[in-house]
Amino acid sequence: MNEHEMKERTKNFAFRILDLADALPRTRSGNVIAGQIIRSGTSVAANYRALCRAKSRADFVNKTSIVEEEADESCFWLELLFDRGLLAARRVQPLLKEANELTAIFVASRKTAISRQRPFENRKSKIENP
Repeated sequence: MNEHEMKERTKNFAFRILDLADALPRTRSGNVIAGQIIRSGTSVAANYRALCRAKSRADFVNKTSIVEEEADESCFWLELLFDRGLLAARRVQPLLKEANELTAIFVASRKTAISRQRPFENRKSKIENP
């Protein structure tokens, strides 16, 4: 999946999260979970865009970690609202599947970036100062 496709995928995830949040009951717990899932779910898309502008491999790794954390947090809130029975499984399960897939993608991406970064960190300069 290329950068543009992933931008669209994460933005679509954010749209779906917004729709789900709007469907939550207007109770104290529904409102709290709606606010939290809106923050984490839309943050996946926003932070992925920032990741695409990373200025170095280290910056890429750091930004990928943020996207990974937000996707995983979205999984938590989706699991919580499902376990509380706030929405039907047919409404929550597809989004939970997507949140888990996005988390896995960003975990793998971060691990790959780290493994490519390490060989460069351990090199010694061949230039010697007199």
